[in-house]
Amino acid sequence: MNYQHILFALEGGIARLTLNRPDRLNSFTADMHLELRDALARTRDGGARVLLLTGAGRGFCAGQDLADRNVSAGADPVDLGYTIETYYRPLILALRALEMPVVCAVNGVAAGAGASIALACDIVLAARSASFIQAFCKLGLVPDAGGTWALPRLVGTARAMGLAMLGDKLSAEQAAAWGLIWKCVDDDQLMAEAEKLAVHFSSAPTKGLARTKQAIYASSGNTLEQQLDLERASQQELGFGHDYREGVAAFMEKRSPNFTGE
Repeated sequence: MNYQHILFALEGGIARLTLNRPDRLNSFTADMHLELRDALARTRDGGARVLLLTGAGRGFCAGQDLADRNVSAGADPVDLGYTIETYYRPLILALRALEMPVVCAVNGVAAGAGASIALACDIVLAARSASFIQAFCKLGLVPDAGGTWALPRLVGTARAMGLAMLGDKLSAEQAAAWGLIWKCVDDDQLMAEAEKLAVHFSSAPTKGLARTKQAIYASSGNTLEQQLDLERASQQELGFGHDYREGVAAFMEKRSPNFTGE
């Protein structure tokens, strides 16, 4: 696919994906969704061991591009459920299903579905000037793209309600303090920090990290017994793998491990 709305490169085990509609704050159109779907498939099938996601220009993503729909007071109603089912649901599920860490570098405003997409990633860094806005309430809508799932799990019900029902801008510093994201960094250090993480994960025990990711996300819906069973199954699988043996050998021999990700 010849990408028009994203940038994508896969090298050295790192898939780098940049939302690239800076004139529209990287807001989503149907065509952009299709390009992302193709890039995520290439990430999954192309030997990547980490995905680094960011945005071009002064914003990360302003959510849905409202100009991509014919919405006006006198127009016929738009089936937003179709948009969710066709585009946003598959995107969020694809990000979560990737068997590798997904690092998100939020370089500016993340609003609406843009905020939800950032929060669907595994490790989120944000520039100090960045912000998160649950803008749905200003349009008479509910937070989508998994927003109502992620928010209360990350910051608790009270803060999730305030963010979703007031639509106030949340600074990157406050987002980090509340536990919404992993870390807030100075603007000029954002991509350096994100690249450092990507390089680290590109030589890490990828399958072990994938199982860690799956287990943590499953924990909110599991009983303790179910989670213990999941941990047992994961450890049994990983214990037969190369990276566990290599990790133990490297520890005993006081050297750096050579993980293959298998």
